[in-house]
Amino acid sequence: MSSFEEAETEETVTCLHLTFYHPGQAEKMMFRCLNFLRREQVRADDVAKFGRDSTLCRYNLMDTRVSRIQFSLQFYRKLHASEYGFEIKNLSKKTKLTVNQTELGYLNKIDLPWRCIICFGDYQILAEIQEGEAVDYFETHLHLAEAPILQERCLPSLQPIPENGISPSFSLSQGKSPTEIDENEL
Repeated sequence: MSSFEEAETEETVTCLHLTFYHPGQAEKMMFRCLNFLRREQVRADDVAKFGRDSTLCRYNLMDTRVSRIQFSLQFYRKLHASEYGFEIKNLSKKTKLTVNQTELGYLNKIDLPWRCIICFGDYQILAEIQEGEAVDYFETHLHLAEAPILQERCLPSLQPIPENGISPSFSLSQGKSPTEIDENEL
């Protein structure tokens, strides 16, 4: 057998892409301690913390309006599945954190969607999960956005849009539940 045949099977690694934006980033340089140049490995059992305290946080934001520990991301394996995910937890007592439109108070946590926008204060972070198989670690890849993320990208709509193009939000806002209509009845 050749060395190629005996080589270990190459694993793909789960990578969390995080794109940061703040309107004052050019003047205040709050992202100067983040490594935007290359991917960084994080052990699966480590909690990735974001905040201004460099002794407690792996990812430092140099801004006095950011909590010492703002939020954390925990890598985990989903129960009864081979898929991996991330859990996000708000660790700030003073600032609420939103993940898409879900607001998290202090110590609230949810599963991080595969693609979402995390906001607190004037900070916007686009999080995108690239799936992999490795179990011992994951990677983070940080990016810096030039323009606001909320205006730059459109996230997929959470509500399906019917073929006739009429949004069901009007009928849902009146407290009625959606009903299925045969397209020939229109």
